[in-house]
Amino acid sequence: MKRLILFSLAVASLFALPASAADKVKIGLSFSDFATERWPRERDEMTKLLTDAGFDVVSQEANQDPKLQNDQIANMITQGAKVVIVVAQDGDSTAAAVEEAAKKGVKIIAYDRLIKSPKIAAYVSFDNVDVGRNQAKGVLAKVNKGNFVLLGGSPTDNNAHLFRAGQMEVLNPLIKSGQIKVVADQWVENWDAANAKKLMENILTSTGKKFDAVVASNDGTALGALEAMKVAGMAGKVPISGQDATAAGCNSIARGELTVTILKDTRKLTPLATTLAGALAKGQKNLGLKPYKLADPTGDKKFTGTVPCKFLQVFQVTKDNLKKLVVDSGFQSYEGVYKDIPNAPAK
Repeated sequence: MKRLILFSLAVASLFALPASAADKVKIGLSFSDFATERWPRERDEMTKLLTDAGFDVVSQEANQDPKLQNDQIANMITQGAKVVIVVAQDGDSTAAAVEEAAKKGVKIIAYDRLIKSPKIAAYVSFDNVDVGRNQAKGVLAKVNKGNFVLLGGSPTDNNAHLFRAGQMEVLNPLIKSGQIKVVADQWVENWDAANAKKLMENILTSTGKKFDAVVASNDGTALGALEAMKVAGMAGKVPISGQDATAAGCNSIARGELTVTILKDTRKLTPLATTLAGALAKGQKNLGLKPYKLADPTGDKKFTGTVPCKFLQVFQVTKDNLKKLVVDSGFQSYEGVYKDIPNAPAK
């Protein structure tokens, strides 16, 4: 009898244990790649925030393969994910995965990169047109006439086109007046620094090194271009823009090579996305988002319908405000930004 009582208590205790991971609501994280510096960090931050909130998290990286990413999203849904946060490799291709998810009642959040479907549950990002404006303005503060080179981002990333729209909003009046001439205009596949270096090597040859400024669309492509420009003796002499305020990009600013980067404070974007994911998983409706016509962020009237959006502010970073905006705010470490910099400002 004693053994029977003990066995009964043991069985009862099993049912009293906290729910297992299998019982938790599952949320997926789908990343285009982890070659871009920020994505692994944001994956880790999302995972922690969602896990701490009691969700089960599954994460995958598509190695810049749109088809693989769609397959991975489908697999997450098969595993029971109710919400998937997606950094899309290709905003057009991933729309097919969104359509399939919507049929099954699964919510997709487009994270920082737009997925071109009105079926997404939310699109959270930064003011990407303003990113481009600030890149152009940062370069023009150093050189406002002469021959300019444009290095766009990945052509499959809608953000790259938004950055370009902002850049041209600032540059076009000077181009039309003849004050600026665009002598090279290239797009960097996959935002890859090695691709940017090769493109810049070709530009240096085709222009005979005769250009006065470079408007590049992120730190990775700018630093790739700078590798080629160093060999040509032009690094630090020809202004060039970036974006993301990466540790390497900020260190390049401190060295006097990269001219300007754009701080997009992902410490605000990541919790916004995870909070939205949790709310959607719980079926909440009032999410504090603003509807935008899909034709507006795509710049293409063929896209119909609206998407719920939230856009965060961006900040221009130069050598003058580098420590205040990036280091003192804790976005990057002092050691990372001022590594091997003589006469660096005091901590």
